[in-house]
Amino acid sequence: MSSPSKRREMDVMKLMMSDYNVETINDGLNDFNVEFHGPKESLYEGGVWKIHVELPDAYPYKSPSIGSGSVCLDVINQSWSPMFDLLNVFEVFLPQLLIYPNPSDPLNGDAASLMMKDKEQYDQKVKEYCERYAKKEHIMNSTGEELSDEEDVSDEESGSSDEEDEIAGHVDP
Repeated sequence: MSSPSKRREMDVMKLMMSDYNVETINDGLNDFNVEFHGPKESLYEGGVWKIHVELPDAYPYKSPSIGSGSVCLDVINQSWSPMFDLLNVFEVFLPQLLIYPNPSDPLNGDAASLMMKDKEQYDQKVKEYCERYAKKEHIMNSTGEELSDEEDVSDEESGSSDEEDEIAGHVDP
């Protein structure tokens, strides 16, 4: 069995040799950004995000920390196994989260509420925000303050009541 450090090197190198643009931070393999494109044939197709990845010392036995802006993907922690690698995160986990969002357990209550009440309007808003905020020029000029499209839906969405938020789930402050 290989050591965690060799596995880390192998997984990061596989990611770098794939179609993903990987930008290391401080020239290490523990902290880097990955350019992630929205899945084909999804609402997010054409969108581009900078995803921050931190690998813990115990990787692959402990899951990577994956985030974009103020969104951290804890769901990866719940299903992580050392059998997975970084390519699984970008080719399976992230696309699945975008293609099959769970409005019953949302990060963004307003977006979930809109999705449950008016799927067509939700779809249109996601496409609109991808066009407006998820372009390559946005991540190239970002300072770590980029917003996720779910946060944008919340910011723009008006008229939702506290009762709707309770039905849809927890709303982030």
